[in-house]
Order: sequence, then structure tokens, then C-alpha cells
Amino acid sequence: MNAVVFAATLRTVAELGYAGATMDRIAAGAGTAKTTLYRRWPSKGALIIDCLLDVFSPMPELGEDQSATLAGAVRWLAGKIGEPGVGAAFAGVFSDAVNDPALRELLSTRFQAPYLEMLKDYLGESEQRILLFIDVITGTLLHRMGMIGRPMDDEDVEMLILMALRAFE
Repeated sequence: MNAVVFAATLRTVAELGYAGATMDRIAAGAGTAKTTLYRRWPSKGALIIDCLLDVFSPMPELGEDQSATLAGAVRWLAGKIGEPGVGAAFAGVFSDAVNDPALRELLSTRFQAPYLEMLKDYLGESEQRILLFIDVITGTLLHRMGMIGRPMDDEDVEMLILMALRAFE
């Protein structure tokens, strides 16, 4: 059931944008009732977060070579954000969270916290530095999608990796 709903969610976001992807339209795309969706997810934002958790799981393995591992993770993230509907869903739920404390809490605890803890342990860096790394990478990738309507090209992803990795040398 979740796989069908998640596929319908991303398809609807890709076709209609985040704002146009209503629970009614997602339910219709999934071939289910809107009430069925609301039994599992209290809001579109909660559904989108679970959908994104599915898209971004599991994260690539962390290897011994930190630079190569981080570079691979950034390439992986850029690829995921470039998948149909994912970038728009990601940006849309972040935008909604600005004025929705409950949604912001879900994003913080369910979506960001596991990656934050894993990277803190892996890199041996402070939470503040890891947050900056996540913000710079994710924010830049989403900004590019929002500004030009398509994912960052490979050459620019490589430049972003070089700039970000300098902070951890």
C-alpha cells in the first residue's frame, strides 16, 4: 500500500507541483480513498515526509575514505533530488514547515536527525558543522531546482563537492 501511495505522491507532485498535489489528487492517483490516506497520515506534509524517507533510504554505506564517501553521498543526494517529483516534494515540505511547527518537528526528528547523528559519529565533527554541511549541500541542490527547474548538472555537483569538502580537510 505505501509503495503505491508514495509512487502516486511523487507522480502527482511531478505533474502538478507541490501545491497542486492535494490529498484528493494523491488518493485518486493511488486508487484509494482520501480517508484511507488520512488514517495513515494526518496531513500532506506528513505523507510527503514518509515518502521522502522512503526515497532517501537507505543512505549509501560509509567507507573508510571520508572524502570519497562524502563525495559519493553528495552525488547520490543530487541524483535523488533530481528524480521526478522528489525535489519539488522536498522543497515544498520545507517551505510549509517554516510556518508549521508540527511539520518542522517531524522533519527535524524523523528526517534530519538520523542523518545528522550518523554524520556526526562518522566525521567526528560538532552538530553545528554537520548541520552547516547538510544545509549547504541540500540547500544548494534545492535552490538550483527552484531557480532553473531542473537538477544541478554533474559538473556543478562536482564543484559543490570540492567546495564542501574543503571545510573538512
